[in-house]
Amino acid sequence: MPKPLAPRGFTLVELLVVLALGGLLLALTPPLITAALPGVELKAGARRAAGALRQTREIAIATGSEAVWLLDTESGRYQIEDQARFGAFPSGIDIELVAARDELRNERLGGIRFFPDGSSSGGRVILKRGDGGYQVGVNWLTGRILVADWEAD
Repeated sequence: MPKPLAPRGFTLVELLVVLALGGLLLALTPPLITAALPGVELKAGARRAAGALRQTREIAIATGSEAVWLLDTESGRYQIEDQARFGAFPSGIDIELVAARDELRNERLGGIRFFPDGSSSGGRVILKRGDGGYQVGVNWLTGRILVADWEAD
């Protein structure tokens, strides 16, 4: 009867190769992750803006009165008018507001107004970094809010 083989382990060379590959992966991963973060920040900011705009629209419909979403393009802060809470975009993002002339309070502060029937004054919020970014559009007739890619012309 043949003698059963003893279980074999890994050699020292095999373990060193695996450790070297693991170290290489750990060294290369952080730069790849940080390179992807700016795009993630922009998209998250666009989604937060869309959420705040939807909330403003819902307030206008629920209360039966107009509600205004205000944006300070310099500081990157936004809020629903007459509400204590505010939101802010991450720093390093260029912000542009395209809105009705009546809704622009000064060079840096403006808003988008929602009416009790769900319609709005319309407008766009553009969040950009370099040649790319996202835009949050508000349809004036329906008040529908959409997030889309934005590219410099």
